[in-house]
Parts: sequence; structure tokens; C-alpha cells
Amino acid sequence: MSYVIGLKCKECGHRVPVSPVHVCQACFGPYEVEYDYAAMKGKVTRESIAAGPKSLWRYKDFLPVAEPKTGFFSGFTPFRKAVRLGKELGCSDLWIKDDSCNYPTYSYKERVVSVAISKAIEFGFDTVGCASTGNLANSTAAHAAMAGLRCYVMIPHDLEQGKVLGSLIFGPTMVRIRGTYDDVNRLCTEIADKYGWAIVNVNLRPYYTEGAKTYGFEIAEQFGWRLPQHTVVPTAGGTILPKIYKAYREFIELGLVEDNGPKIYSAQAAGCNPVVKAIHKGIDIIEPQKPNTIAKSIAIGNPADGYYVWHAVKDSGGWGESATDPEIVAAIKLLARTEGIWTEPAGGTTLAVAMKLIQQGRIPKNESIVVSITGNGLKTLEAVQNDLVQPEAIEAKISEFDELLARQGSQNLSEAKAADRASRKPVSVI
Repeated sequence: MSYVIGLKCKECGHRVPVSPVHVCQACFGPYEVEYDYAAMKGKVTRESIAAGPKSLWRYKDFLPVAEPKTGFFSGFTPFRKAVRLGKELGCSDLWIKDDSCNYPTYSYKERVVSVAISKAIEFGFDTVGCASTGNLANSTAAHAAMAGLRCYVMIPHDLEQGKVLGSLIFGPTMVRIRGTYDDVNRLCTEIADKYGWAIVNVNLRPYYTEGAKTYGFEIAEQFGWRLPQHTVVPTAGGTILPKIYKAYREFIELGLVEDNGPKIYSAQAAGCNPVVKAIHKGIDIIEPQKPNTIAKSIAIGNPADGYYVWHAVKDSGGWGESATDPEIVAAIKLLARTEGIWTEPAGGTTLAVAMKLIQQGRIPKNESIVVSITGNGLKTLEAVQNDLVQPEAIEAKISEFDELLARQGSQNLSEAKAADRASRKPVSVI
């Protein structure tokens, strides 16, 4: 059965039936899906959830869809303890929630798109689309192809080539728009109104955003029906962070997990950090910025849900920090070297910010920490290609291989000595 009551304005509380609307006509606030939690109690249990499919649809009772139409293999991504990374950071209980391998296009966007497109079909739409910085375009195009819908994806003109090709392969109509994501998003609002298409993150936004809750649900279930004390989340348009917090609150409401006061932290790139600046100022006014960062997937200067990110962070007792482009690249390389996960700059931003929060003492090293990795690095080769040393070529002779090893050994020894001088600690070389 469905536990959806309808849509409720997040600002004035005005209610309307389930329909493809996203803006309250009374106050112009955003609508959000409302559920009957009282009816869910005793019926939606740990056991009923665990009996569901190993996909995001195991949480169907918490989602606004009568019958899933896509996303049958999306979600339920790895959640694992980051032992080697934890040792480097001095943390005893560090975890990675890894959506870089989320099917089919390797980002957390599979969650929101699965819900939005299923709802679009339910409403009778035959054309879907999106405004995107890359990952959403990939996911919308792929899920539309699986569902047999026409698809239009609108992107900024300077998007990474990997993400451009990652959408085009699925056969959508792609429109590159000169300007930033915010310019793209404004145009998509007009397109949705004029052509009556289902733009997943515009007129279907109330349903789309609910899909992000499944990221939080999975953390809680995979963590043994517990909540981590600290969750660090990237912030772009602001969809995922408040919804992870909502997921935690919903599980608490139904008695599925204990309320341990989980804190949520916002991670942004220094070249586009309007929410973090507002957090630091202590005011919930999000001042728009013009993005300038390698972290293009989270480079949204005027985030639609920035206000709600601010409040989720503050209500939970969390904080926000920014990372520079060099810090982002260093974090990408660190995660790859220690845990074998190649993330895009959004994930590098999240890890770099988590490291700052740990160094600041805002996140204690002995408490449970989850770093949210939301996208795959294979789509953003440009971010690291100039920071990796290209390998030397040799002839197919053992003598040349021996010489190569000798040169590398000498180089490694020099690097070890340099590190020793920098740290003023003795180094032992055998």
C-alpha cells in the first residue's frame, strides 16, 4: 500500500493532492511529499525492509511511487569500513558510502532519477528531461532509454567530455547552453512550462528529491540499523544532504534506529561555496556565486535547496567547510591509493572537507564517520590528468628493467629522505 498523503508546502504548510507541481501557489515555497507515519508504524519494519529487493526499491514504503518502472538494479551500493584511510587520518571508525559504482551510470543520481521517471510514467508523461552538471544527464538519459521515453538533457556548454559522452551514448537530445548551471536551470523551468515535459529536477522535484533518502536509509541499514555520529555530504543544488537527514529522522520516527543525535556536514568547493559561507556567517541567506572550480558536478552557485541544507546542518549540530582545487585533487589521489576508490571531484571535495573537520576537532577521531562518495572518477579524467606522472617506456630487455628498478629505488629513497627532513623524524631504510 502507499503511505503518501499528498504534497505539503515546506514554508506555509499548504497541502495539495499528488500531482506534477513543485511550487506552492499560496507562498511560492517548494512542495514536499507527506507521508502517514502513524499508519506505517508496526507495518514497515526492519524485517519488511530486509525482505525487499537489493535495490533502492527495498524502501518503496518511504517513496512516492505506486509501481517502480526503472531503477531495479540501482542503489544498495557498498558501505564499507575505510581501514587504510582511517589509519592515515587517525580515525578508528571511518566508513565510505560508495555510489561511484551505482548502476547504470555510476553516481548517486540513479536514486533520484529512478523515482522521478517512475513517477513521470505514473503521471502519463512521454518525454522527460533535466538540467544537469553531468551526472544527472547521464542517469536521466540511461533510465529514459530503459523506460522507452523521449529524453532531453540540458547542460552547461563547458561540461567534461566524459559526462557529455556518458549521456549521448543513450540517445537523448542534448542541448549545450552557454552559461552556468543556474542559466540552464532557469531555461528548463520555462521549457517544462511551455512544452509540458517532465523535467525531473523542476516540475517533478518533490518526487525526485525523495529518491535521495535511499542513500541515508542504506547507511542506517548497512551500518547494522544504527546511525553514524557524523555524515559528510557534498552540496550542489542541495538535494541530497537534507534528504539524508530526513531519512535518518524517518527511521527514528518509526523506531527502526536509535536517535543518537547524528550530525550532518556540508562539503563544497572553495570555488563555489554559497552554503558553506552562509553556515560560517550564521545566517540562512544563501548569496549566489559564479562557480570557478574543477568540481563541476557540484558547481551550482544558486542552489535551489541551499536554505534547507543550512537548516539541516544547523538542526543536526553539524558544520560546513570548503576545499580548494589542489586539496580536492590530493583527496582524490589519497582515496584511490588507500581504498581503491576513484571518485570524481565531488567525492574529493567531500573527503578533503572531512579531513579538515577532523583536523579542526569538529569531528572526533574516535567516533563513527561516514564520507559520502557520490560519483565516479572515470567521468572526470581532466581533474587529475596533469597531476599523475606518466610511466617511462623501456625496451623489452631484463637489463633495462633492472635499470628502471634501480632508478625508481633511488628516487624513492630521495623522496623518503625529503619527507624525513620535512617531518624531522628518523627514517629507516633497509
